[in-house]
Amino acid sequence: MQKIILYTIVIVFSFLTKAVAQEKSFEQQAKEIATNIEMITTEEKNALKKEVEAIDFKVKEGKITAEKAQELKAKIAQERANNIETKVAIEEAKLAQLVQDKVDGKIAFSSSDKKDENLKKKTISILDISMNNDSIYKNSKREYRTTSQFVFAGGMNNLVTDGAVANSDFMYQRSAFYEWGITLKTRLLQNSNLLHLKYGLGFQYNMLRATDNRIFVDTGRETVLEMYPITVKNSHTYFKNVYFVLPVHLEFDFSKTEEKDGKKIFKSQQGFRFGLGGFAGVNTNSKQFIKYELDGKKVEQKIKADFNVNDFTYGLSTYIGYRSTSLYVKYDLNPMFKNNNIDQNNVSLGLRFDFN
Repeated sequence: MQKIILYTIVIVFSFLTKAVAQEKSFEQQAKEIATNIEMITTEEKNALKKEVEAIDFKVKEGKITAEKAQELKAKIAQERANNIETKVAIEEAKLAQLVQDKVDGKIAFSSSDKKDENLKKKTISILDISMNNDSIYKNSKREYRTTSQFVFAGGMNNLVTDGAVANSDFMYQRSAFYEWGITLKTRLLQNSNLLHLKYGLGFQYNMLRATDNRIFVDTGRETVLEMYPITVKNSHTYFKNVYFVLPVHLEFDFSKTEEKDGKKIFKSQQGFRFGLGGFAGVNTNSKQFIKYELDGKKVEQKIKADFNVNDFTYGLSTYIGYRSTSLYVKYDLNPMFKNNNIDQNNVSLGLRFDFN
């Protein structure tokens, strides 16, 4: 809407000054517009530079924090970009009208016009560069040293028994896990984007579907698998543990570092990356879901109990991928059950998404 109003004003103005404009050649008028555009961008950039320097000086004096300084810089960069957009829009309208007049034959070719056949291309090129509304803002905006992400992961889940996951008592494809949470990522090095500390809060949901029509039973001494007397529906019969966890990873981010006006601009999750770390948490609940049909009726049972599951969990996790998508592996160092004769540790493999 703003541009339409500006175009209207310029067109009306062009009619009022038509007689004067005709006295100038196309080349002269185009050069004036190009010069105006250059002056607008130069003045705004210089003003932005002075304002940024003033903010940096305040940081050195301890009057404001680095985080506040970044916020102020982003704000003034956007204001300067808006100024350029508004002022250049007027010149753009003038140029559009000038070109139209030339096409309509209202402005005659002069000898100087014929000498510089690339003038029109040159002028439009300057305009295209100047009309990048967010150019100053995007190029000067750097990512904060600490950023936040929403994390979601999902895939296959199982138990490692006697150090192996082969010949498992649980279905490989039907036993699943998923995880979600919020993380913060802090760049550790002042002048490098390589190392980040990634930490946060989340929930893990580990589900196991036993083979051969079996379910978990707490005998009072240990938790074991036993055959269920009725044929269960495999897709709706499973055992689930939910954990509230605190994950911590050291992330290696190989995103390229940009440079603008001699200053490095760091942006994460733009390339290849991988993380190494672990997690610790508490068990919030354990449930067993059983579904079957009896006398033509569908029966569903949900049993919430202790099931001899460890109250705490801790383990190792790693991920490797590109941008926001990674291959994700996590392994519980503590056994799932407290008093079982044989230790069984949860292991998960799947995809992880870190939305920055």
